[in-house]
Amino acid sequence: METFLWVEKYRPTKINDCILPDELKKTFGLFVQDKHIPNLILSGGPGVGKTTVAKAMLEEIGATYMLINASEDGNIDTLRTTIKNFASTVSLVGGRKYLILDEADYLNPQSTQPALRGLMEEFSNNGGFILTCNYPNRVIPALHSRCQGFHMETIDKTEYTARACEILITESITPDIEVLDTYVKASYPDLRKCINMLQQNCRNGKLMPPASGDSGQQDYRLQMVELFKQGKINEARKLVCAQARPEECEEIYRWLYDNLDIISKEDELQDKAVLI
Repeated sequence: METFLWVEKYRPTKINDCILPDELKKTFGLFVQDKHIPNLILSGGPGVGKTTVAKAMLEEIGATYMLINASEDGNIDTLRTTIKNFASTVSLVGGRKYLILDEADYLNPQSTQPALRGLMEEFSNNGGFILTCNYPNRVIPALHSRCQGFHMETIDKTEYTARACEILITESITPDIEVLDTYVKASYPDLRKCINMLQQNCRNGKLMPPASGDSGQQDYRLQMVELFKQGKINEARKLVCAQARPEECEEIYRWLYDNLDIISKEDELQDKAVLI
């Protein structure tokens, strides 16, 4: 039985392999070509590839780097110990060392973020910082002024589906297009979530329909997609009201907007759905 995660197994290690708009891919490619990554703030929704892009650039230039999840280890003591110890030492492979700070918008803006600003200044000659966040407005201006900011838009759905299909084929699983479509619609634009769902629902070389898995572990959005496909709008609405947590409301609205084609193929009905 596999013990590794597909999201790690198939994580791109080169910028050209990342799903990105051409303009961003070109810009990040120039950083790699110059073998120098400036301080960056990469913003965007969950699963669009912020951390993947950061890792791919650093691995391509062969840099030493450390990743810290700010939502788990973002207290000021971590900054003063782990980060400071890492940034203050010389890289064994030469060049600058880099710190990837995931979910930097979770850092306390009154204490931890100002402390990070001080560390960025103190170790600017030896280390670089790449911050990722879902909400760039939660990052203080002092950090924005010390970083180049790039917003990573929603992944193109065609490329999104193609990457999911490619992974299945590589794993010797012949994808049922209709079943794959359900997983794509339930997770889009979070590619990480889609890949995890696919791995969890593959059995004996086949991608199983959502109903074939353990319903207790299924994301309710899979059921919602099936209800929308069957035209059971009210049932889908009741499911969302019963299952969605209050903090998910913004994400759910965004998801419904990105997937209006589930509700209807007609533009007029989609417009009504947006108003609702």
